Amino acid sequence: MASVSSPLHPPVFSLSPPPPAAKCKLPSKVHTVQRTSPSPHETRTGRDSSYTHHRQRSVVLRSALDEIYVLDPPPSSPYEEGKTEPIASLKLKLLSVVSGLNRGLAASEDDQQKADAAAKDLEAAGGLVDLSKDIDKLQGRWKLIYSSAFSSRTLGGSRPGPPTGRLLPITLGQVFQRIDVLSKDFDNIVELELGAPWPLQPVEVTATLAHKFELIGSAKIKITFEKTTVKTTGNLSQLPPLEVPRIPDALRPPSNTGSGEFEVTYLDADTRVTRGDRSELRVFVLS
Repeated sequence: MASVSSPLHPPVFSLSPPPPAAKCKLPSKVHTVQRTSPSPHETRTGRDSSYTHHRQRSVVLRSALDEIYVLDPPPSSPYEEGKTEPIASLKLKLLSVVSGLNRGLAASEDDQQKADAAAKDLEAAGGLVDLSKDIDKLQGRWKLIYSSAFSSRTLGGSRPGPPTGRLLPITLGQVFQRIDVLSKDFDNIVELELGAPWPLQPVEVTATLAHKFELIGSAKIKITFEKTTVKTTGNLSQLPPLEVPRIPDALRPPSNTGSGEFEVTYLDADTRVTRGDRSELRVFVLS
């Protein structure tokens, strides 16, 4: 049916269906071709306004009606893909250096230097710690695996403390830090074995030094001592815990102020490195 048109009437078009043989042509092939970038990607060079064309590889979806260009996504950065690998390898290096040193009691001067160098590499790779944002990462029970202070062969580290060895029959067991970020509790937990004359068996005890902590900087923590509780374990575990009386301030040595400060220099989900106010290096893992 032919269309009819006049100056007073708009044209009327036939709505007859297409012939049965008519079919829509769908995209047939996907080709990888070379093409010239459109004008937004052209670079103007020289005074004669000439252009330098950059050729790019792209995926072309070709059909009988038109061509659609789909650009390849930019490749991912190799740095982003391997960003966690250096941290993991540096952590492994530090843990390998301090393993076998009995938490630092068996560390020689050379061992201390190697541990300090490995810790500095990890600290540099991890960047600055901001506990105001990552305070939740402190939560939990942390196991001490190395302390440079123990190389002094005393349990007090660089501060006065009972010596280890033959002078006193004290054997140091595991050392933990239990931190509660809500209550601000900061407990140092030390497992000890106290020797006894024959035929008595050694006495196993767990001493808990309770503190409160507060942030005094983006990565610095101050702890204040509250009390010490001793609980027997092993064969005498049925005995109740004993709270050790606190030394009066007037009788306390000047070096024992009842408080201390340290800086968290590296922190992630399972590893923590700290440096104390007397340069003690300590390495913890979440237990």
